[in-house]
Amino acid sequence: MNRRTANSPPASTKTRCAIYTRKSSDEGLQQDFNSLDAQREAAEAYIASQKAEGWVCLPDRYDDGGFTGGNMERPGLQRLLADIDAGKVDCVVVYKVDRLSRSLMDFAKIVETFERHNVSFVSVTQHFNTTNSMGRLTLNILLSFAQFEREIIGERIRDKIAASRQRGKWTGGTPILGYDVDRSSGGPRLVISPEEASRVCQIFELYLELGSLLPVVAELERRDWRNKAWTTRDGRVRGGLPFDKCRLYNVLTNVLYLGKVKHKGDVYAGEHEPIVADDLFARVQQQLQRNGRNGTVEHRNRHGALLRGLLFCKACGRAMSHTFTTRGNRRYRYYTCTTVTKRGRQACPTDSLPAIEIENAVVDQIRCIGRDPALLGDTLEEARKQADSAMARLNGERRALERGITRLQADTRRAAADRDATTRMLDLNNQVEAAERRVSEINARLAGLEAERVDVPDVTAALADFDNVWRALSPREQARVLQLLVRRVDFDAADGTIAATFHAAGINALADGAPIGAEDAA
Repeated sequence: MNRRTANSPPASTKTRCAIYTRKSSDEGLQQDFNSLDAQREAAEAYIASQKAEGWVCLPDRYDDGGFTGGNMERPGLQRLLADIDAGKVDCVVVYKVDRLSRSLMDFAKIVETFERHNVSFVSVTQHFNTTNSMGRLTLNILLSFAQFEREIIGERIRDKIAASRQRGKWTGGTPILGYDVDRSSGGPRLVISPEEASRVCQIFELYLELGSLLPVVAELERRDWRNKAWTTRDGRVRGGLPFDKCRLYNVLTNVLYLGKVKHKGDVYAGEHEPIVADDLFARVQQQLQRNGRNGTVEHRNRHGALLRGLLFCKACGRAMSHTFTTRGNRRYRYYTCTTVTKRGRQACPTDSLPAIEIENAVVDQIRCIGRDPALLGDTLEEARKQADSAMARLNGERRALERGITRLQADTRRAAADRDATTRMLDLNNQVEAAERRVSEINARLAGLEAERVDVPDVTAALADFDNVWRALSPREQARVLQLLVRRVDFDAADGTIAATFHAAGINALADGAPIGAEDAA
């Protein structure tokens, strides 16, 4: 027979009993009779058995469904402690000790509150009495095992998640834009959502086109594109929020879009299909690294470094950073290999380069494209390769959309057989229409890329007036033009040569006569 943990009041005294219930997960709480109800029913029966002692059950419910016992951040527990402080409770009844807490430290704080207000504590299924030393020892042993059990469960869950990630499984969490969660085969599995996947690809392309986070955020706001929206099992709508820098950065750096999963810094091949091509993802990461998370190259380029983020050391493959020294009233600018900066002069054979000389050499190389047939041919070939790569990405996106459309159409046919699935059918039809619109956009873009292929005479004519345009630009505008035209510059210290790789979009813009000048650079 269970006994109260404090001195029992006389039979004529009413003992106001509060029942506290808790369940760690919210699974099953939507049922008519759940675990919290079962705990309360057992506690009410025990209180009824003590009616002769003057025990009465308070009508207030102190329930915590979906809250861990490892801390005290629980609304039901906080209300109970507040009522104890207000003198409304004489005895607390729980089904088991670990329902109140699984932490020895937290339980000590709770018991201290009980003792301060002369409140008894009863566990329905465990026999102990804290009025003597043996009872307190028994309680501490029970709590130690409860805490041990909680920690073991946590370790098992972490081990299971790690093993699942190593096998490429998505182990749950917040759904991300571009994928839906399919639970039809048991565990959760990511499947491509055609319309959202198309938007993800466009977001990556937009970042490369606009060059930094804030302009992309502004464009997404203009289009009224939002992050992933989903409905929880209990019908609550989550997500669907406007993009900001943080949400956009999370999209641009998420390896799930490569068809991979990540766990504690390690990346594994995933079971789900990729949305973003490897080369597109890599280019975005390089751009993010150049800009830094909180700014852009232009914002931080206060000293007119035209090749900042573009110049690389061929000997070690590292970027060359811009620096300067001041002598009297004159400032001398240099580019220095970051390996030398971090590890010393002996770590790389490349010496510091005078900034003006290397920048002029790159500008001269642009100027000479139209005069040197071999260089012009190599540049156009590189532009064609980049255009082909862009077309390959678009073709891949189109294939993914077409697979998604096929899946959505199959879901629509199944929903048609259900008379009560009208809303579901409308939603599926809307998704199919959106995916088909994106396929049409891709087809138009592919046709445009095919039409944009440039010829030798077009580029030669575009570069004929390069000198006049270049002299009219400010240093910041010149840096912007180089960012648009040049993808990468490699300096070879062994023979003192430089090799520039150009953006296809910049070469096409030159050939089309697009204004890559002051108005475009601003």
